[in-house]
Amino acid sequence: MRYDFLIETYETERIKTLSAWSQIPDARMSFRPEPRARSPHEHMVHQCVSEDTWMRTMLGITVPMPAVPPTETRLSFLEHYAAASAVRLTELRGKPDSWFEEPTTFFDTQRSRAWVVMRRLTHSAHHRGQLTVYLRLWEQSLYSTYGPSADTGGLFQNGATVIYRYSSIERLLAGEKSGGEFPPLPGPGQRAPTERPDG
Repeated sequence: MRYDFLIETYETERIKTLSAWSQIPDARMSFRPEPRARSPHEHMVHQCVSEDTWMRTMLGITVPMPAVPPTETRLSFLEHYAAASAVRLTELRGKPDSWFEEPTTFFDTQRSRAWVVMRRLTHSAHHRGQLTVYLRLWEQSLYSTYGPSADTGGLFQNGATVIYRYSSIERLLAGEKSGGEFPPLPGPGQRAPTERPDG
């Protein structure tokens, strides 16, 4: 199928979002770096509500659960988003190429469903990136999201590797229920973790 890449990307975006959320300390859920910024709690609400709205109204994909969990704790958000996005992934896998190419309403314009799915992925990545900034403000180490981080060895060209915190969503949920897993991270090594270390 021509659009398998979108389905595969959504599948990996699920664990990337959940991995970022898993690194937020429970005590920091109400942290707000600036009065206009969302707290981690609000980021999780926004992800759940906006994805539910986009999938229902623009793509016609519904899930048999409310947009947000009844108890809004970090672990509840992890479990809820994992379950809701799993249903959406199954629905997307069942769609033919023609479905992705059909037009749908995107706010005040018409776009193909493939375009909307891609825009949804970048929307989620944008908010996940904001949360990784919070983690840096708290001086926490970062596991890989897309590739190496300063904590997994720095730059790829310097031999850095990808180190994910969890290998699957099932392992993530089990690990978070028991206090979390923290695979060791090597740090950036002897070389700068950025191409322009001196500004």
